[in-house]
Amino acid sequence: MTTATAPLSSETGRSHLQESLFSWLAPEPAPQPATPEPLAPPEPAEETEAEDTALTSSESTPDDPPAPPAPEPKPDLSHVWVVAAEIEVAPKIASIADYRGSFKAPEGQRVEALEVYCRGCRRPYDEVKGDDCAEKIDNRHLIGGDQSKRAKRKIPVPPANARIIPGGTINRRGIGAYVAGVSRPKR
Repeated sequence: MTTATAPLSSETGRSHLQESLFSWLAPEPAPQPATPEPLAPPEPAEETEAEDTALTSSESTPDDPPAPPAPEPKPDLSHVWVVAAEIEVAPKIASIADYRGSFKAPEGQRVEALEVYCRGCRRPYDEVKGDDCAEKIDNRHLIGGDQSKRAKRKIPVPPANARIIPGGTINRRGIGAYVAGVSRPKR
């Protein structure tokens, strides 16, 4: 079975239906208040020579120099301090905290702070308390340093008496991989 396609114009295609469906969404023109027509046209005001020269001089002057660009706001490079704490709780609160990942501590409970560090750069408070947050400047310290300067991974060299035998390809995608157990755990 073959089908022929022809370009549709707005009269023969479906686009004219869309126009009529949503025509009620178009804003209506505001009603104009009825104003009486003036009896006589207003007379043009007489211009003096001073006004003529002012107009021509303002038109002939070049545009004013552009205003300097507005200064961009400085990015906030401050640390976000968090405290790793140890709180003793009742068994009921412990089960709630385990399930939800949070809990409410009773008012006035003393909390022992284990460590104070920055949430972004993960560095201790006493090491970086006066510095800017390194995570907001450059995140390289969290990924093991500058990747272009790191040593490349070494390919293991096989022993001298070893023989490399090429194997078949492993299908890691699609239903064949699922059936073969590549992408799902074995039972």
